[in-house]
Amino acid sequence: MSLIELKNICKSYKMGDFVLPVLKDITLSADKGEMLALTGSSGSGKSTLMNILGCLDRPTSGKYFLDGKEVSKLNNDGRADVRNKKIGFVFQSFNLLSRTTALENVIMPLNYTASHLSEREMIERGKEALIKVGLGERMDHEPSQLSGGQQQRVAIA
Repeated sequence: MSLIELKNICKSYKMGDFVLPVLKDITLSADKGEMLALTGSSGSGKSTLMNILGCLDRPTSGKYFLDGKEVSKLNNDGRADVRNKKIGFVFQSFNLLSRTTALENVIMPLNYTASHLSEREMIERGKEALIKVGLGERMDHEPSQLSGGQQQRVAIA
């Protein structure tokens, strides 16, 4: 079974009386551990497809299966639950909170995804993640005190 499977995905946007088709009949699958590259010119639908894959948006038609479960028809709350439990994002702008340390930025999502952990356990997980990405010595720094590459690694952690 594929981790990601898209079947005949279409996405269009209605602009008044005009319908703008962005994705037309996309079918693909990816197994766990498989790496894919999504390339294309500006305006070709890459971000639209990523928003669907990330459960930030739904396709106009077609089916999207993530880990065997159809997620294309889920409502906003259902998609939020999938994002919370199954999907990680590193946005182009990293979306770090500017007045919090690297460690605080890393442990904040754990309040939602691992609320069963104690505060001490969350801190330990955050420290371990920052050490894994080579930022063990910078965990008390705010984003403005980190380079762009270091900020990206905080977002990955």
